[in-house]
Order: sequence, then C-alpha cells, then structure tokens
Amino acid sequence: MTKTVNYAQWSLEPYSIGTKLRSLRTQKRLTLSRLATETRLSTALLSKLETGRMIPTLPTLATISRVYGVSMGYFFSEPTKHTLSITRKGHLQNDARGLEQIKITPLNAPAEGARLVAQMIEFPAGGSPHIPYANRETCGLVYVLEGKLQLDAGGMIELLDTGDCAYMESEMALAWSAAGKRRCRILAVMRAEARAED
Repeated sequence: MTKTVNYAQWSLEPYSIGTKLRSLRTQKRLTLSRLATETRLSTALLSKLETGRMIPTLPTLATISRVYGVSMGYFFSEPTKHTLSITRKGHLQNDARGLEQIKITPLNAPAEGARLVAQMIEFPAGGSPHIPYANRETCGLVYVLEGKLQLDAGGMIELLDTGDCAYMESEMALAWSAAGKRRCRILAVMRAEARAED
C-alpha cells in the first residue's frame, strides 16, 4: 500500500519541520511528556509532528516555538547549503593483497566551496610509498581503521595503531605510509586545499 502525499506535505518537506522539532526537544533535554505539559498539547500529537505523520498548524507551531525560544522563521528558513555524500561499505572493501598502488577513495564529491575533503586511503603491505603533503598548512584528522600508519612530520616519525587518531595543524611537510607487514587503511578528513596528492 503506497502512502499518498498531499500538496501541503510535499511543499513543506524540504523544511524538515519534524526533524527540527525533535532536534530542539533533544537539545533542551525534554521528554515528550514534559513538552506536552509545557505546551498543553498531547504527547500523541507531538510525536506525530516530530515524525512527520502530521503537519502542525501555525498556532500549534507558535505554541511550541514559545517553549523553545525560537521564532517561526526558524522552521521556514530556506536552507542555503545542503550536501550529503554517502559511500557504501561495498565500495570501500577491497580484499586485494600485495604490492598494489595506494588506493584513495573519496568519500565526498569535490564541490566548489567545499571546506572538507574526506578520503579512505589504503596503503598496501610491505613498506608502501609515502603519500606526501605539500609544504603548506595542513589541518585535519586521521583515524587508523586497520593496520599501522607511519606519520612523518617535520623529521619526527610517529607510529599509529588501529584505533589511533591524530589531529594536525601544521606548516611542516607531512608524509604517510604503512608501517609493518600488513596493509593500512585510514580515514582522513582534511581542509579542502590540504588533501592527499593523487
């Protein structure tokens, strides 16, 4: 059985009113019953509004807005930017072993004005080559998903194990490589202009 969507639901969908209501409630650490007491609305109605099963009337939304201390415009402001990039697990998994090249999988599309670049980087086993970063300011985070990572930073060598994380803000030249006899996979989230060189 398909759910029919009326014009009002369709036109209000981009505003994500239910999601905003739920987010405000959790930020204020209110339960539905506590919110019901404060607004004098039923918990069933509030639940339907948060899950998008019902569209709030303007008086209902005004009552809820008063409790949260936000204007009605909060619910109807046009999003200025929205980017969602999903990379499925199957795309990231690679059972190949050996001395193949470094594999860089972008986790978000490089868009104009993007501030962050997320990459899954896989280094082959057996002393793989380094991934250099240019001599410019680097800002980002590296999380080791599998294996060991060797991080060369300004003449100092750091070894990171699986589960280790490194945050860096540096103007020194940086380079990464696998350490040990196993492959190494990392998640790297960097400022857009400071990503790994392809």
